[in-house]
Amino acid sequence: MSDVIGAEGAFINSFIGEGTRFEGNLSLSGLLRIDGDFLGTIATEGKVLIGKTGRVEGSVSARTVVVGGAVKGDISCTEKLVILSSGLMLGNVRSPRLIVEEGVIVNGECRISGDREIPLDTPDTAVYQPFEAARK
Repeated sequence: MSDVIGAEGAFINSFIGEGTRFEGNLSLSGLLRIDGDFLGTIATEGKVLIGKTGRVEGSVSARTVVVGGAVKGDISCTEKLVILSSGLMLGNVRSPRLIVEEGVIVNGECRISGDREIPLDTPDTAVYQPFEAARK
């Protein structure tokens, strides 16, 4: 598919349209927009936009993820996760920043690291150890 210019003026180089169902593992660079159904894993150093009609079941790893539809699975971001008021998130979140609009449903564990980047393979005890030490 040829490049499409999205609402933010960014080029969308991958698109799963409404009424489309895709199953598998997707690895890409750039921006992915999902308005249909996706089952599997997504890995990109770019952005993933899940529209109001988009549904994702699986894991998403990206720089930035914007959820306007439904996600059942884990999301890991290196920059930020934005969940719009129309969004539904059933799964775990790991991101330096989390932006959630009013009315969102989130069911899962959220690990927000602020400006610190936490490597994905860091055990829970290492993340919470400074907090426990501060309490003593």
